[in-house]
Amino acid sequence: MAFGPLALLNVAKEIRLAASDDRALALAGAPELVAALQRELGRDGEPGALVGPEALDRAAALVLVLVGPPSDADEEVLKKARRARVRVLCLAAGPVEGPIPFVLATDVVRADPGQGFPVEELADALARRLGEAATPLAARLPVLRDAVCAHLVESFARRNAIVAAAVFVPGADLPLLTLNQARLVLRIASAYGVEIDGRRLPELLGVLGAGFGLRAVVREALDVVPVAGWVLKGAVAYAGTRALGEAARRYFKQQQAEASRAAS
Repeated sequence: MAFGPLALLNVAKEIRLAASDDRALALAGAPELVAALQRELGRDGEPGALVGPEALDRAAALVLVLVGPPSDADEEVLKKARRARVRVLCLAAGPVEGPIPFVLATDVVRADPGQGFPVEELADALARRLGEAATPLAARLPVLRDAVCAHLVESFARRNAIVAAAVFVPGADLPLLTLNQARLVLRIASAYGVEIDGRRLPELLGVLGAGFGLRAVVREALDVVPVAGWVLKGAVAYAGTRALGEAARRYFKQQQAEASRAAS
């Protein structure tokens, strides 16, 4: 697999296409709590990024707010979401016991009385449930951004650890590792609303250099500990990809802050 500026541009085009996904986050359930949650999730967000249950056909996910067992209306919304293949999370803001139709137990986030909405926990659940598909939502709803980027970093780091540990031919894993790192950086850029094109390609060429540097460290270390080499390869790939992702998060966060200051 060849890797270079052209490959980076192809990945950038792929991410740019994914970023054009304008599906929203749908909210439904207890009306007063839904209105309050909408204010929390919509802080500094784009208009139209949050919709009601009537717009499930253009939603990436649904958050159903319950204060008790699901009503007939709630169950109808859940059925509609299932038909539309919309992922569902439930925010239990009351005594919700037993299974909720069409909702996995792991997709239920509980709100402690008097503690406000667990926005961070809800964002984590959305990031976990949507995976990379949460990136366009994070670009439109900044309150989700940290959780989505953290999930991206962890996911790509684990992916590269598996690739590095599984490939035994020296250097054969390098293109895939580096491509994954480039895709991670581009996803994070997209989550911050930054579009990478040919003019900004030099910013990403450092990813390629980081990938080759990472593999050089591993090759040297394998000469010292050849027996447990696959463990070392996986660990270094994980740590290197994670470090790169965290650096990208800081970089694009700073870029966004500077752009906001310049606009004000």
